[in-house]
Amino acid sequence: MSSVITGTVTPASVADNARYLPWLTCFCAALFFFFEFMQVNIFNAIAPSLMKEFSLSAARVGHISANYFYATLIFLIPAGMILDRVSTRKVILVAMSSSVLCTYVFATMNQIWIAELSRFITGLGGSFCLISCIRLAANWFPPRRLALVIGLIVTLAMFGGMLAQTPMTLLTDMLGWRKMMLINASVGVLILVLIMLFVKDGPTEGNVAAHTNLAGKAFIKAFGRSLANLQNWLAGLYTSLLNLPIFLLGALWGGLYLVQIQGLSRTQASFVTSMIFFGTIIGSPLIGWCSDRIGKRRLPMIICASLSLASILIVMFTPSLSLLSLLLLFFAIGFFTSGQIISYPLIAESNPKALIGTSEGIASTLIMAGGTLQPLFGTLVSFNWQHRYLNGVPLYSKNDFMLAMSMIPVAFVIGLIAAFFIRETYCKPLDNV
Repeated sequence: MSSVITGTVTPASVADNARYLPWLTCFCAALFFFFEFMQVNIFNAIAPSLMKEFSLSAARVGHISANYFYATLIFLIPAGMILDRVSTRKVILVAMSSSVLCTYVFATMNQIWIAELSRFITGLGGSFCLISCIRLAANWFPPRRLALVIGLIVTLAMFGGMLAQTPMTLLTDMLGWRKMMLINASVGVLILVLIMLFVKDGPTEGNVAAHTNLAGKAFIKAFGRSLANLQNWLAGLYTSLLNLPIFLLGALWGGLYLVQIQGLSRTQASFVTSMIFFGTIIGSPLIGWCSDRIGKRRLPMIICASLSLASILIVMFTPSLSLLSLLLLFFAIGFFTSGQIISYPLIAESNPKALIGTSEGIASTLIMAGGTLQPLFGTLVSFNWQHRYLNGVPLYSKNDFMLAMSMIPVAFVIGLIAAFFIRETYCKPLDNV
């Protein structure tokens, strides 16, 4: 009792801090990912407003949104290398600050080129969000818990994706897209404060040594070693392809498809698209835990790709789906595609610890490349468009959307093939050499 009153540090209190500090650190860092995932998916809420205010086509809106992915695609590999050499905490603070600032700029812009530039810089900041969280998780947790921890990090990010659906759609309808984006930026400021207060690089000084040792290695040798690892490419390809429903349906086109083809209201459509994220929220930690539990990575990836393919085919080729059916099917798509999170611990286990950031950066370049397909989706959906409008928004037919959505099952088939060629790690890390 006296130790509590006098503030004396006891072995028990030290143990409690050691137990909770990893979770607190990774949770606060994951809020960076949460914020960035809101930015990835925000166009589903504001695309109709942008189309109407600036007289934009679907393809042009797709290009504006995809500027985020262009920047991320360009900078992911350098981001991984920077994280292997520089304090993760400092990198997160700089990247998050730039994203918050550019979100504010986007909310106040009156010219499309400013929207594109701010979206691009936001993507530069976003290139650090997942890799930095994985780097921190690898520092704070043992390998046997890595899939579960990364699954929980992705789960938190999916809440950001969900927030960008119905809540942001309702705010846009009530306040307008500009005020909604200002609220969005304010959330980012709050998260930035939490990161400043609670995020640390690692539990010991050994993490600093890891950065120092890596900095002494030849740049070309470190990069070449990660680049030559086939596991990084296969895992990155798998995750990129299974991520397409989030990038294409959740982030931008799902709402328009559900309103114009399935006959839903904007609010109903936002509920349905949010089910992709809700499915991922449930699936990411559960599938990660199952993978850790059975000690295998490859088998769950194959099963998830197969069931994802079945789910999207039902959506595309079943006529007259009810609202309940759409809710369940979009949940299933989110749940089964969350098998993609297994790729991240698989990559960490397939590379030396000092090269985790670089290797995840290479894989993430492939992963984020899927987002650059947003303009292609917009181009395909507009390919046979009859130039009809409804309330200032382009009106598309079912055949227009079917042509564009055919990208998704094709991607799942390729992802399934990639999973068969992945080498099983049995959840055991590669010896650090």
